[in-house]
Amino acid sequence: MGPSYSYHRLIDMFPFAASAAEGVLPNAQTFILIGFAAFLLPLVARRLKLPSVVLEILFGLLIGPEVLSLIAAESTSEGFVLVLAELGLFLLMFLAGFEIDFTSLEREGRGPVVTGLVGYVVIVALAWVGFGFVDLANSNERIFLTLLVSAGSAGIIIPALRATNRSVTAQGQLTIVVGIIAEFLAATGIIIFSVWFRSGWGVEMLAVPLFVVILLVSLWVMRTIAWWIPDRAERLFASDDPDELGIRFSLALLFLFVGLSIALGMDPILGAFMAGAIFAFVFRNSGDLEERLAGFSYGFLIPIFFISVGVAFPLDALRDPSVLQTAAAIIVVGVLAKMIPSPLLMRRGLSLRDSLGAGVLVAGQLSVIIALAEVGVQIGVIDEGLSAGAVLLVGVTAILSPIAFRFLSPPLAVPSTDQSEADL
Repeated sequence: MGPSYSYHRLIDMFPFAASAAEGVLPNAQTFILIGFAAFLLPLVARRLKLPSVVLEILFGLLIGPEVLSLIAAESTSEGFVLVLAELGLFLLMFLAGFEIDFTSLEREGRGPVVTGLVGYVVIVALAWVGFGFVDLANSNERIFLTLLVSAGSAGIIIPALRATNRSVTAQGQLTIVVGIIAEFLAATGIIIFSVWFRSGWGVEMLAVPLFVVILLVSLWVMRTIAWWIPDRAERLFASDDPDELGIRFSLALLFLFVGLSIALGMDPILGAFMAGAIFAFVFRNSGDLEERLAGFSYGFLIPIFFISVGVAFPLDALRDPSVLQTAAAIIVVGVLAKMIPSPLLMRRGLSLRDSLGAGVLVAGQLSVIIALAEVGVQIGVIDEGLSAGAVLLVGVTAILSPIAFRFLSPPLAVPSTDQSEADL
């Protein structure tokens, strides 16, 4: 009784399971292409010194219906791959909230936070003015795009600062604070705007304060538990825990808040983002849990989301000169809105060159903006052409922003081990 016999016996016994699987699972070609791409593309990206998200989107575009037609758009827009892509999107937003360094915000004190808040307000104002010169269909598009390009990306900022040994400098800490504030406020603003866009000022808007109340209660409960039962809380971060309670708890919190968002009629990525932010706020020292979660998420599920974005990328829309012009305008407004106010950081003691370097890093965009643009398409506030502009913004700034930063703020020397020992 070999494996083949057992398999066919199962099919004979449960024919409904086979038919259901055929309706949910993609074809073999889709499985193979996406599976190998999720494994190989980061290796190629590292060799080319490019963000893997850029190659994942380009690969999805290449194998999709717009270019080689190796897989159909339906392969990633329904069934099993769609479920994996949506889960990857939720994990992406959860990790975006998880990476907010509240300890850094508190350690820097009120000054840098106020600078970050003022800087974000200026960025939003400049983006709003900039989009006034772009031919948009209505004010809702203008509001959404303003919030979208105002977002920051810790995924660009932190690696670039580490690579140049500037993380602990005044420039590095200010840039991190500004980026964290921009990422948090932009994501929150877009989700609240999406609730208003779909329901107006009706009773559905009560979902927002209700969600905030649930958020605060959850925050209080988690902090209380962490305070009164610290030994149990510490087990969440044990790297040798065979039950992986830390990952289990993280996913449980993610699913809980995604479910609450859906129940309240809000976009589920708000729940995913806030779940990560709550976890980061309560548990300031998470050990290597974030790395394990990121490895689990970026190792497979998040790449599937970006490959799906590439498959569905509206390349035909960009052949329209007006759409391409609008996409270029999104890139220009998104970059200038971050660069123009960057000299304000000179008031915090930075040189003009370092201030411009900070502005270049904050202008860099990565994965979160694609997720937020997807929200805009789903609720109908922007079309696929404008979403393509956001994807192009990510592609351009993710590549050029770290390069421009290294030019403006070259790597600092690291003291040698011998010198460090001599100083001691």
